[in-house]
Amino acid sequence: MKTIDLHVHSDISDGSVRPAELAGLAKQCGLSAFALTDHDVIAGNQAAAEAAEKAGVEFLPGMELTADYHGRKIHIVCLGFDETHPAFRMLYRRIRAIKEGRIPELIDFIQQKGVDISLDQVRAYASEGRPLDRYAIMRYLVSLHLYDRAQPLWDHYLDPAASALGLDFSITAEEALPLIHEAGGITSLAHFHKEIGLKGLTRKEQETAILQLHQMGLDGMERYYPNYTPDDADFAGYMIEKYDLLPTGGTDFHGENRPGVEMGTGIAGNMAVPYSFFSCIAARCRKK
Repeated sequence: MKTIDLHVHSDISDGSVRPAELAGLAKQCGLSAFALTDHDVIAGNQAAAEAAEKAGVEFLPGMELTADYHGRKIHIVCLGFDETHPAFRMLYRRIRAIKEGRIPELIDFIQQKGVDISLDQVRAYASEGRPLDRYAIMRYLVSLHLYDRAQPLWDHYLDPAASALGLDFSITAEEALPLIHEAGGITSLAHFHKEIGLKGLTRKEQETAILQLHQMGLDGMERYYPNYTPDDADFAGYMIEKYDLLPTGGTDFHGENRPGVEMGTGIAGNMAVPYSFFSCIAARCRKK
C-alpha cells in the first residue's frame, strides 16, 4: 500500500531536520507523498518542494496554524493553499506579527528563570534570513540540553513567558478558516485529543465543537495520529463518517525533538496513512 505523511515539522519551526532533507527521509521511509506543516510558518515549503521533486516524492505545501477557539488553543493543519494569494498573505502577516513580537522581553523573562540566555545567543539560532521568532528561542533552549525533548521547554519557559507578557493569543479559528479557503487550501483539525485541541471535553462536547468548527469552514480532522488511543481513533472515524469530514493523518514528526516518533510510521510502526488521503486533498485543492 502506498503511504503518506501529512503532518511533518522541520527545523524552520520546532523540528530538527532541514526542509530539503525531509524529502530524502520520506523516500527512505517508502512514502509516496508528504506535507511540510511547520508551526505558523511557510519558510521551508519551497526548499522541501524542490527536494521532493528531485526525489520523486509528491508534496503538498502546508502549515500548522495555531488558533484560538472558545478560550482554548487548537492546531489546524492547512494544506495546498496558494502562498501568494492576498487572503493568505493578509493572514500570514498577522500570524508572523504575533510570533515575532516582543522577542527581547520573552528572552528577559526566561533569563529571570535562571537560564543562560541572551538576545545575542538566540540570534545564532534564527532561521537564515528571517526575523527572530519564538522558535529561535526554542532552538537555542534545545541546544542547552535541558530536557530530552522540546515540549517541556514550551511548558516551563516559553508558554509561561507569553502568558506573563500578555502574548498568549492567536488568530481565531473563525477568522482563519475562511481565509485559508479563499487561498485554495483545505483545513484539518490536528490531534483533537491533546491539550492544544479539545482535551478535557466530553465526547459529546467534542462533537459539538468539531461540528461548530466545520460550520466555520473546517474541512476535516486527523483520522490517524501516533498516540491516539483506540477510543480516540474510533471517535475520529465516527466524526469523519457522520459529518462527511475530509480525513487526514500524519505522525507530527519532529525528528530528534520528539524521540520515538518516526516519519511515516509513527511510534513503533503503528501508523500507515493511505495515499488516497493525499489524492483526495490534492484534487479538492485543484478544484478551488
